[in-house]
Amino acid sequence: MSTVETITQVITQSLPASLVLRPQPAPVAQNNEADKGDPYRYAHLLPVFPQDEHYPPLTPFDHVDPASRALNHPNPRSFLDNSTSIVQLTPHLGEEVRGVNLATLDSDGRDQLALEVARRGLMIFRDQQEFIDRGPDFYLEWGRHFGRLHIHPTSGHPENYPEVHLVYRDGNATYNFEREDRITSTTWHSDVSYELQPPGLTTFFLLSAPETGGDTAFTSQVAALKRLSPQFVAFLRTLKAIHSGFEQAAYSRSGRRGGVVRREPVQNVHPVIRKHPVTGEEAVYVNRQFTRRIVGLKKEESDAILNLLYDHIDKSVDIQARVKWQPYTVVLWDNRITAHSAIVDFTVGERRHGARITPQAERPIPALEGLNLTA
Repeated sequence: MSTVETITQVITQSLPASLVLRPQPAPVAQNNEADKGDPYRYAHLLPVFPQDEHYPPLTPFDHVDPASRALNHPNPRSFLDNSTSIVQLTPHLGEEVRGVNLATLDSDGRDQLALEVARRGLMIFRDQQEFIDRGPDFYLEWGRHFGRLHIHPTSGHPENYPEVHLVYRDGNATYNFEREDRITSTTWHSDVSYELQPPGLTTFFLLSAPETGGDTAFTSQVAALKRLSPQFVAFLRTLKAIHSGFEQAAYSRSGRRGGVVRREPVQNVHPVIRKHPVTGEEAVYVNRQFTRRIVGLKKEESDAILNLLYDHIDKSVDIQARVKWQPYTVVLWDNRITAHSAIVDFTVGERRHGARITPQAERPIPALEGLNLTA
């Protein structure tokens, strides 16, 4: 049995009939060659959803941000010395780099990378075939440098690699968290913000991309905060909000997204304004996907403040950046100070297959010192 047949059989056996992944023509490959009838190059990284896969609740851990080790480096950007091109995407967010091979960065270089991502929020590295083709064992080794790897409670992952979160959509199936009853697929969010210790530096790349479309949009939550009046920011610093994973779990239990819940859903209280542990920058920390209400306020008061912040995040194009995927692109962002959304605008039937490496970081630090984070 071929690799493609084996992976397809695993997925087929794991899903309800309505969600079975049917064999598709090979997608546009990373090298943009047309379909020649060859097996899909990244079939070993297709999503599986084992029905018997269950994990206990996550436990707290001490996180030391590797970016802090680079603060005392005489040249914390020396890992970029061999770059052939560095382009600032916007004044507020984003940096695109060519000529730096992420796969060969040593520990010191990775620490510097973490600091640069913390400062710029988002970094795009082009021409990273070696990184992507090193495979899942390398992905895990890479991610563990930046924190404890998160296992997503509901998403698909490559067989035997639950720490690698996959996004997947083709002509027959989608294993993303999508709302078909909305007029737009754009959903600004900070990944799994419902965890007690949500992710920090995050790495993502596409294994297969549509011919056009399927970009990812990012926004700076630091810049979003700076646009607000000082009086309002002072009030927001006193607030905390509940972030919940229950809706996401219910979505999967309904038979969508693969129909798996590996770990019981949780909700946690986080500051509305958090502080980055290394840069000290303050950022808005709410998002439409996971934030449910502000603790201590009446529903109408909570809704009014959250909807104002959501609208601000949605509409502030002047603090946003858009990643247009090219073959062998690796994107890193700091999940503590940015929000993002996939843009599902590509032709029905094309495949978009991405992998995310998601190290957890510290419990969000309140911008207001001493803020009590109990419900």
